[in-house]
Amino acid sequence: MQEFIQGAALPVVVLLLVVGFFLLIKGADCFVEGSSSIAKRLKVPSIIIGLTIVAMGTSLPETAVSVTASMVNNNALAISNVVGSNIFNLMFVIGVCSILTPIAVQRDTVVRDIPLSVICALLLAGLGVLAIGDKGPYILGHLDGVIFLALFACYIVMMIRSARKARAEGKEVAIECEEELKVLSYPKSFLFIAGGAIAIAAGGDLTVDTASRIAIELGMSQTLVGLTIVSIGTSLPELVTSIVAARKDEVDMAVGNAVGSNIFNILMVLGIASAINPISILTENLVDIMILVGFSILVWAFAATKRKITRKEGIAMAGLYLVYAVYIILR
Repeated sequence: MQEFIQGAALPVVVLLLVVGFFLLIKGADCFVEGSSSIAKRLKVPSIIIGLTIVAMGTSLPETAVSVTASMVNNNALAISNVVGSNIFNLMFVIGVCSILTPIAVQRDTVVRDIPLSVICALLLAGLGVLAIGDKGPYILGHLDGVIFLALFACYIVMMIRSARKARAEGKEVAIECEEELKVLSYPKSFLFIAGGAIAIAAGGDLTVDTASRIAIELGMSQTLVGLTIVSIGTSLPELVTSIVAARKDEVDMAVGNAVGSNIFNILMVLGIASAINPISILTENLVDIMILVGFSILVWAFAATKRKITRKEGIAMAGLYLVYAVYIILR
């Protein structure tokens, strides 16, 4: 397939990139639906399913792309896909939603989740700078990946305990897709899991190969392609879902979900990718990571103000993302 992509016309490559995105998104949906159904049949509480399987499902496209890119030593795409998705989710998705309707922010998001996302981004930059290896001055190695995955496991446990405690105290806990969870038969569930996994793997390969070809054809760096085309493509479901929710005035969880996704992307996606194969980090990647930290602090400040993100703040966030997009294209 890679040989075909290298020799195909650019319009065909772009079409295959779209097919890759479709396989990633639909594959993730099928995998989550099948896994959640089996968990439900095994009497796993909905709160745990929502905080693990369903929540991780939104990061499966990024996982497939970054792991695939890491395995073929396309390190620039592996890291920029995650950082670009995080910045897009944080600034553009939340910004557009708050323009449509002001977003209420939960207390836990302000005092726990956003600070934790900043710490994760700083940890990513710190480990990249401190790790010295034979592939370059900045590397996320196998040990770094294990550290990320251990922290990710701790984060999941913390979230489950926090949600259970809140429910025990009689507080309402909103879990993504909890009430919409379907229960399929075992054969159908396993078919969904297998089909979803195959689609995710195929979509990851197709996306990485076509993105690399587009970068070469248009004279773009792999980092730029990862920060723009690939990161936006893998984040489109979040954008569409959030806009639909905003139009229905149901975006109370928008900030918390976006920040949680950012934590998942760094700890889980890069954890898996670097545990499998060390990832080199370019200097421009470190710059983008620090920009992510700056944007996270800005959203933290907006959210802490009366625990609401207003339309004016949303306009500022979307505008800053566009400025950032122009910057990475010109640099």
